[in-house]
Amino acid sequence: MIKIAQGAEAIVYKDNNQIIKERFSKQYRLPHLDESLRKFRTRREAKVLGKLDELNFPAPKIHSFSDKRMSILMDFVPGDKLKDVLLEASEINELSNYAKQIGINVAKLHTQNIVHGDLTTSNMIKHADTGNVHLIDFGLSFFSEKVEDKAVDLFLMDRALQATHFSLYPQIFEQIVSAYEKEFPESSEVLDRLQLVKQRGRNKKRN
Repeated sequence: MIKIAQGAEAIVYKDNNQIIKERFSKQYRLPHLDESLRKFRTRREAKVLGKLDELNFPAPKIHSFSDKRMSILMDFVPGDKLKDVLLEASEINELSNYAKQIGINVAKLHTQNIVHGDLTTSNMIKHADTGNVHLIDFGLSFFSEKVEDKAVDLFLMDRALQATHFSLYPQIFEQIVSAYEKEFPESSEVLDRLQLVKQRGRNKKRN
């Protein structure tokens, strides 16, 4: 078993073709609050992954989770981060295909009232075998019917694309939104709210 990543709240290990994600304790939190929060977030992420498995959504397949270890056991998704793939890609058709897949995937999440919470191309994998885009790291994900939450999900992705893939922006986001609209019947309300969220963001910058 080898450590492959560490974020703000969890360490990720790879054991053959499986991933073990463990949420570690934060010393600045009161012990009982720390345990409660880690348990809640672990269970919530496991519930989201379980739902995605039922939908045959392109995400890691969950096998089990542990309240004791605050851990989740799931499949490893082989392939390259989409961030690196997009930075190296040059074919317009190839880029459009990835954008379309992202838009469809996000639409499928939002149709099921699932908000990813961290839609960056670092959390997307081009599968080594199929070439399809898979989403990973659902540590910030949650269930929500709110239009605002879905709009913020898109807004954060928009900002991430602008920062990381500025040479492809805004065309890549426009293509993502186009695919999102076609896949998600209630997208118009979310996209209208997205414009308001963007406006709030611009106002904050000016202030």
